Amino acid sequence: MGLNKYGPAVSGLGPSSASGSGDGSGVEAKAAEKSAFDLKLEKYDAAAKIKIIKEVRTFTDLGLKEAKELVEKVPVVLKKGLTKEEADPILAKLKELGATVVLE
Repeated sequence: MGLNKYGPAVSGLGPSSASGSGDGSGVEAKAAEKSAFDLKLEKYDAAAKIKIIKEVRTFTDLGLKEAKELVEKVPVVLKKGLTKEEADPILAKLKELGATVVLE
């Protein structure tokens, strides 16, 4: 009959329950940020581009073409959801090759 196209009939509970759960998810997001980091490539030396592409391929499941396109989209997140222990060796290796990398 077309009644479902406007969503549920209970409209009073939507905004109040959404704001309450929104506050809770903000706290959960802060807790998650402390344990999971994103590895972001800010910039790199043009001379070290090939070495950086090879290194990106070692810790991602990307092929040569995909890794090259990813590196050329600077600034770009290379890998998401890493722990501090997983990210530190990758971060050190990329910095050693001449890239500017940050953990977010």
